[in-house]
Parts: sequence; structure tokens; C-alpha cells
Amino acid sequence: MLIDTHAHINMLENPDEAIIEARNAGVEEIIIPSAGEEDFDIILDLCQKHEKVYALLGVHPENCEKFSDETAKKIIKSAQNEKVVGIGEIGLDYHFTKENKDIQKRCFISQLEIAAMLNLPVVIHDRDAHFDTLEILKSSKVKNVLLHCFSGSVEFMRECVSLGYKIALGGVVTFKNAKIPKEVAKEVDLKDLMLETDCPYLAPHPFRGMENSPKYIGFTAKEIAQLKNMPYDSIVFNTSQNAKEFFHID
Repeated sequence: MLIDTHAHINMLENPDEAIIEARNAGVEEIIIPSAGEEDFDIILDLCQKHEKVYALLGVHPENCEKFSDETAKKIIKSAQNEKVVGIGEIGLDYHFTKENKDIQKRCFISQLEIAAMLNLPVVIHDRDAHFDTLEILKSSKVKNVLLHCFSGSVEFMRECVSLGYKIALGGVVTFKNAKIPKEVAKEVDLKDLMLETDCPYLAPHPFRGMENSPKYIGFTAKEIAQLKNMPYDSIVFNTSQNAKEFFHID
């Protein structure tokens, strides 16, 4: 059974239907990340309604200017819910702007401190900010790190896994022009790999450009199986076991 480690199903028109469709497609468990404080209650409500649906609490770098002491307190309080399995998605994003780097870094570091205090894993958003992301992670006390929607090179992947970090790949790996993600998929050790959709974004081929959903995660698993010349079932089993161990879920 598949596990989608990163699905913004709260952004879909009908999250409940998306969960049912995912179950029918062989997706056993779904983890919903937060982008900001406004997501927390919505996501936790979905988790309470559905078995084997879990939450990440955090503030995305694009929303870093909204992060406050009150937000931090709400994360700490809400994380007492047994359905909360990590802090995320948090990190750095220099793709659209670098003007607020210092604010992004402070927000990132504060949330890493929360994760360390709560002994929770972190799910990292890193876009065009590899060096700073890695330097901050190495300086933190957090040990369990998952780099979501990994966009780095094979060399960067090797540096990350050497530190004990895990790699998550999604629909991008199925794109015909995705040379570097395909190389990463080939080279990453199966013990360091997890799967995700990042829905509603980045739908895999042949659904590229459409709204993504957890029900499509099998297309990513199939592509990685072909790239690694491994059985599909081996990719599914190992990535799911990795996710269960990383997030401490049944």
C-alpha cells in the first residue's frame, strides 16, 4: 500500500472525496502539510474525520512574515494532537524573492527549535536555497529531516543522505524533460526514499497540468521503479516502510 507523505488535500475542492479516491487507488496513508496558521484547524479536522490521515504543522517560507510568537505557541499546543506527526512544511524559498531572506531564516530556525523541543521530524521546503537550507539544518538539533519535492542534484542528494536526511520525490520525476530528478531517482538508495504528490500541484504524466491528487501517486512509483530497474511492489513497500518509520505511524 502506498503512502503519500505530502498532500495539500485541504486545498482541493472536495478533500473527503479525494481521500476516498486515494483509498481506491491503493493509498493507505496520507500526510497533510500546513502552509500557514490558517491551515491548522482545517487539517486537524480532516485528520480527525479520517483514519490514517495525519498532519504536519508549520509555516511555509512564503508566509514567513505572518509567523509570530502566537503562531509558535499554537504549533506547540496543537502538536499535542496524536494525529500530528511532524513540523512542516518549513524551510527557505528564494525562487521569487530573496529580499526577505533574514525573515525566512528566522522563521525557519524558530520552527526547527520547536521540532527539536517536541522531538518531531521536519519536512523541508527548499527551493533555490540549497546552501542556506543545509547550513541551517546542520546547525539545528533536529535529526529526522525529510526534503520534500527534492529539487537538488545527485551530488546534493548524496550530501543530504550522508547527514541522515531522507528524500521525497513526486510527480516531477515523471516529466519527460526532468533529467536531474530522474538521475536522483536512479541514484538515491531505496532506504532513503519516500513518495509524495504535493497535490494539488505537480501532477504526474499523463496528468501534467491538471489538478493533482493522492490517487495519482502510483504513477510516480511506477516511474521510479522503471528508472531503478526494480519491481513496482518493491518501491511501494520500501518507501511506505520508510514513511512509517520516519513519522512513527502504524
